[in-house]
Amino acid sequence: MPKPSSRDRILDAYEEILLTHGPAAVTLDAVAAQAGVSKGGLLYHFGSKDALLDGLLERMSLLTESDVAKARQAEDGVARYYLRSSVTDASMDNPWHRTTLAAVRLAGDEPKAAEALQACMRPWRELLIEHLDDPLTAELVTVIGDGLYLRASTGEDPSPLLDQLDEILLRLGAKP
Repeated sequence: MPKPSSRDRILDAYEEILLTHGPAAVTLDAVAAQAGVSKGGLLYHFGSKDALLDGLLERMSLLTESDVAKARQAEDGVARYYLRSSVTDASMDNPWHRTTLAAVRLAGDEPKAAEALQACMRPWRELLIEHLDDPLTAELVTVIGDGLYLRASTGEDPSPLLDQLDEILLRLGAKP
């Protein structure tokens, strides 16, 4: 596996500070130190804290696009992929999860982060509507996925519900 670029290490460090200490702890000096680069090196890639935020949100968008593309190819269907990945992606080892949680930490004070999080949900809703043929069912699947994600993120075992995906989708009126 290739060594991450300086840019990626800086974004990783930004995420880590956000997740561990919150937005108030983010300074360019702290991010540079965490990334193991000079402040000048950080500024070469990200000229300001705002540019750092833009980099994080761009990363989140790219990771979401990649995940949506995987869902389109899922053999067991888009809805099942969405619900299963809501649980399996809730690991701190998962890049999408870390980046999204970092953006969530910013969303209360940064309208740009809140807008980016909403924008990342749009392609999922559109894809679910396309495959389920019903906007309400698609919305219910996203809400169930959100709940599974929250449970998994807090350490609760949501696997009993995953074992009943066919039944859940049937009750929603979706084809299992």
